[in-house]
Amino acid sequence: MFIFEKRLQFPVVIKNRNPRLASYILSQYGGPDGELAASMRYLSQRFAQTDKRAVAVLTDIGTEELSHLEMVGSIVSQLTTGEGARSFDRYGVGDYYIDHANAVYPASAAGVPFTAAYLQSKADPIADLTEDLAAEQKARATYDNILRMCDDPDVTNAIRFLRQREVVHFQRFGELLDILQAKIKC
Repeated sequence: MFIFEKRLQFPVVIKNRNPRLASYILSQYGGPDGELAASMRYLSQRFAQTDKRAVAVLTDIGTEELSHLEMVGSIVSQLTTGEGARSFDRYGVGDYYIDHANAVYPASAAGVPFTAAYLQSKADPIADLTEDLAAEQKARATYDNILRMCDDPDVTNAIRFLRQREVVHFQRFGELLDILQAKIKC
């Protein structure tokens, strides 16, 4: 059972509008290395785990990724709130506006809609955790790319928080992988 607390892990308060920046950040909402893919991957993988610690870590991180999804959606929404078609077109993302207006739609920065093909779940603890380690590094790299393209401190502060959580998740998955590999050797 999950308990939802009605607040973000890190406050998101964006003062400046920027639909182009929103279109880049959208990749962390519904892109291949984004928060939706991560949460679905981890919450799916936990069902095949036989180690209770692995189930707990996958559940914890999977639900945290859902909170990150909410943060990324809030950033994208706040970057576009009040902007109309001409603004989106001026920023070079009019095609997004045509299909979705100001909605937060799960897609990559290139406009590719979210797909379950982004997920991996093999029911092999070592394979799944190795995949999870890579996924966290890819998410971190995407956040690094966003930070290189952004100079708005309201946005960069939230993105830095999310990036740091990817590093923590990588560490937790690494610790768990070490435990499971040691268990296999016994």
